[in-house]
This record gives sequence, structure tokens and C-alpha cells, in this order.
Amino acid sequence: MEFICYPKCTTCQKAKKWLDDNDIEYKLRDIKEDNPTFEELSKWYKMSGLPLKKFFNTSGLLYKSMGLKDKLSAMSEEEQLRLLATDGMLVKRPLLIGKDFVLVGFKEKEWSEKL
Repeated sequence: MEFICYPKCTTCQKAKKWLDDNDIEYKLRDIKEDNPTFEELSKWYKMSGLPLKKFFNTSGLLYKSMGLKDKLSAMSEEEQLRLLATDGMLVKRPLLIGKDFVLVGFKEKEWSEKL
């Protein structure tokens, strides 16, 4: 599994601790250093079954400074995915990518059920 996070994010730190405490193996990827590509995001979005808006870090400074709350609805899915691929700080984190699932954000109950 791939665990994609921003190391300074407290939610990501909690998720990493949870993975470690539960002896779950993963490959760590820093979203700021290695931003997900358009292709990766497209695949994960389809695999997740979630609305695309769930992939946006809506509480992030970049999201707010770009005024995306009011702009996303006018953008196509492809435009939104291409925008997400421009900067890891736009992407909701952590992401946990398995062979047949994608978890967006850390909800312990959801992660426990899936893993």
C-alpha cells in the first residue's frame, strides 16, 4: 500500500501512528515532494467511488486563496483533476492506496473496517 501524506499535518501523523501501531506495511510518500500525477488522481478517483470534491483539501490555505469553493462547480472533472495535479497542497490527505481501494482523509473507523 502507498501512504501519501504531508508530514507536518497532524491528521497525517495520527494516521501514520495508527498504521504503525497496527503493524500495517506501507510505502510513505510526501505529497509536497512527490505530488500525485493527473493519471494517478484519475485512477484513484474512479477507484474510490467518491465525489471528486472529496479529493480537495477544502480547509487548506491554497484552496481558500484560489477561491476554489466558488470555481469548482464550473470546472469539468478533467479540469479539476488537472488542477489537483498541480500542487499536493490542494489534495486532501492522507491518502491510502491499496490494490482495490482508496481511502481519502483519516477516519479510524473507516480504516479499521477496510484494513
